[in-house]
Amino acid sequence: MAVSFSDLHTESGVKALDEYLAGKTYISGDQLTRDDVNVFAAVIKKPGGGFPNAARWYETVSSHLAARFPGTAVGVRFAGQATPAAAPAEEAKDAAPAADDDDDDLDLFGEETEEDKKAAEERTAAKATAKKKESGKSSVVLDVKPWDDETDMKKLEEAVRGVEMPGLLWGASKLVPVGYGIKKLQIMMTIVDDLVSVDGLIEEHLTEEPINEYVQSCDIVVFNKI
Repeated sequence: MAVSFSDLHTESGVKALDEYLAGKTYISGDQLTRDDVNVFAAVIKKPGGGFPNAARWYETVSSHLAARFPGTAVGVRFAGQATPAAAPAEEAKDAAPAADDDDDDLDLFGEETEEDKKAAEERTAAKATAKKKESGKSSVVLDVKPWDDETDMKKLEEAVRGVEMPGLLWGASKLVPVGYGIKKLQIMMTIVDDLVSVDGLIEEHLTEEPINEYVQSCDIVVFNKI
């Protein structure tokens, strides 16, 4: 069913449109339809800041049409295109049906071609890859505790940093007092989640020979996805 709004050249009409668009991207929901084109054609100019929903919708529809039809389509004004100040509201309203009449000039909703489908699939795959890359690393802080106050902390740190594996990058470190003259090593590292298991790193490397000569235990203090 077509949706229409009256008096869009008045503040009350734009207010009604703004309230209707609350929580919606387009007039009919999540997809651009001819209702958007028709209402867009009837709006004299971009709604002001007092109507955020209508202003956002106007920019979205304007950008879509401008990208799809770089020029002037019948009955449609693009953002930035001047509108005569003396043009009556009736003229803007009368222009709206032209968007329906001229299907050849305004084929917004034609069948998707194979090239369109392929491009959409490539964009989806690219987004998925980018998301995986963004969430595929973690920042970790470890507390590495020595056996006693006689443990050589310099050699302990050298032993810890000597652990090398794909996807593991050691970062900054510092010695933190824990009492009775004993200090622990607090060290940062960045890992690739698919390649490095922190639990495996601790159990199979940091607390095994020969590093366990210096290291009594390791605790994860911070574990954040990057």
